[in-house]
Amino acid sequence: MSWENNVRRVVPYVAGEQPKNSQVIKLNTNECPYPPAPGVADVLHQFNEDVLRKYPDPDVAALREVLAKRYHVKPEQVFVGVGSDDVLAMAFLTFFNSDKPILFPDITYSFYDVWADLYRIPYEMQPLDESFHIVKEDYFKENGGIVIANPNAPTGIEAPLSMIEEIIAANQDVVVIVDEAYVDFGGTSAVSLLDKYENLLVVQTFSKSRSMAGMRIGFAIGNEKLIGYLNDAKFSFNSYTMNATSIVAGVASVEDEAYFQEITGKVVATRERFRKELEALDFESLDSKTNFLFAKHKSKSGQEIFDALRANNIYVRHWNKPRIGEYLRISIGTDEEMDKVIAFLKEYLEK
Repeated sequence: MSWENNVRRVVPYVAGEQPKNSQVIKLNTNECPYPPAPGVADVLHQFNEDVLRKYPDPDVAALREVLAKRYHVKPEQVFVGVGSDDVLAMAFLTFFNSDKPILFPDITYSFYDVWADLYRIPYEMQPLDESFHIVKEDYFKENGGIVIANPNAPTGIEAPLSMIEEIIAANQDVVVIVDEAYVDFGGTSAVSLLDKYENLLVVQTFSKSRSMAGMRIGFAIGNEKLIGYLNDAKFSFNSYTMNATSIVAGVASVEDEAYFQEITGKVVATRERFRKELEALDFESLDSKTNFLFAKHKSKSGQEIFDALRANNIYVRHWNKPRIGEYLRISIGTDEEMDKVIAFLKEYLEK
């Protein structure tokens, strides 16, 4: 018998391309175009090398405390992991152990079905409507749990908080995860609902709005019992998931609220200006509450424009999938970068 008969086989998640050429305009992975808060560099420059010799704090107490203060919850309500992907994967492993299928949209973050397959969790994808909005009634049925990215990816569309609450209230016998990776760019967080629903877990990340994708910091906020179960799973998997440098850098980032507001505001302003310039070139874009636009041209194919952009060192994201094959997901870069994109598109479309 071949050893391969006992291999757990899954189709892995495919991340956005990370080009080696530093001259590209990289708008394909929703990274923030601005540096982290100044205090992040300061603490890293002053970092005591002796700290690297020792294990980091397994409880990540310092980071959990500043996050708890910022979101007006108790530290015991905060769970920290290596990016929100780690937090979400741990939540899938911890909370989705029913024979009933978990539910999430058919067009959403494409890691959800990968985790479900990896952990042998049954799932059903619920179709978005013709305008790419969630149909709340699809979640008013028996299930083993619910995951909703809000604002959604790759569409950028936000479901109103009232709809999110209806879904949570109708499913209090299972855990409802609201993935808020992009909420800081104009969305409304479900954190305000935590006191009302003990089955709610809100997940966020430092990768987008805090310019720290390279540090890998994600976190979840929920009631103490939910977070306790997550910690039990974490400490059964790896006690030291957060490294010492990420902890101190994360604390410095959260402590600088003014910089956080400044940078997210700049991204939103650039997004809205870029949207208008795209529309002037016959693009249609969905209403985004994220740091990207999901847009298609009225006459040119998405694949054709994607290839043309890439050939000219402008990287965006394209999925050759039903319903979204004509769309491009374009991350919002600096004003200078977006001006170059518009200049190229004008020239390309005129030919």
